[in-house]
Amino acid sequence: MNQTELQHLDGIAQDSWYALGVNRKTILHSFTIFERYIRGPRLLEMGPAEGVMTEHLARLGMDLTLVEGSAVFCEQLQSRFPSATVVPSLFEEFSPEQRFDTLVLGHVLEHVLDPVAILRQARSWLAPGGRVLAAVPNSRSLHRQAAVIMGLLGFEEEMNDADRHHGHRRVYNPETFRRDFLRAGLRIEVFGGYWIKPLSNRQLEESWSEEAIEAFMKLGERYPDIAAELYVVAS
Repeated sequence: MNQTELQHLDGIAQDSWYALGVNRKTILHSFTIFERYIRGPRLLEMGPAEGVMTEHLARLGMDLTLVEGSAVFCEQLQSRFPSATVVPSLFEEFSPEQRFDTLVLGHVLEHVLDPVAILRQARSWLAPGGRVLAAVPNSRSLHRQAAVIMGLLGFEEEMNDADRHHGHRRVYNPETFRRDFLRAGLRIEVFGGYWIKPLSNRQLEESWSEEAIEAFMKLGERYPDIAAELYVVAS
């Protein structure tokens, strides 16, 4: 086991923000998109963290496996989802005994050391006709473009404070996101986005209604290149 990487993940888990505020709403909206493309009965979620997405995947009634590198999160997940198979493992060291009809990677690829290698592994875990569903933040989001104009970021792909706190290793744009799937030998069936985000999470949480946030989540599906989040359905 790569102890350095495990310690890195546990450090992130000690103060994770993914289940808080607008971040939580973002994950929940990505589920509403992923649900359109999920195939069963065997489902693998990679990097479920606090289990925000898992809570909804578990309700689908499928054979659910969760692979998570953080021991902190694994303990919580096993307690909350006793019918799921929870595997404490780095993705690079995971070796499943079965293949899966759907693999879910929600906010995973921006964290890993080698996303193309992870996607190649994921491809080998797919059952015939299986799909990979993935979502990542988009560097071309309106709020990041505004940050560059304001001098808060040097360029769109530069890490901001939230990226560093989350343990991100990169910020994708639409081209680099699609590129990594193609390099891994996967075929992109659907490319899209969601969440038109003009301001920071803090500003939105202070002044926007739930209805406005939900509307702008949906609006991002019309304008994927400038949405805050990107997603891919691949096979």
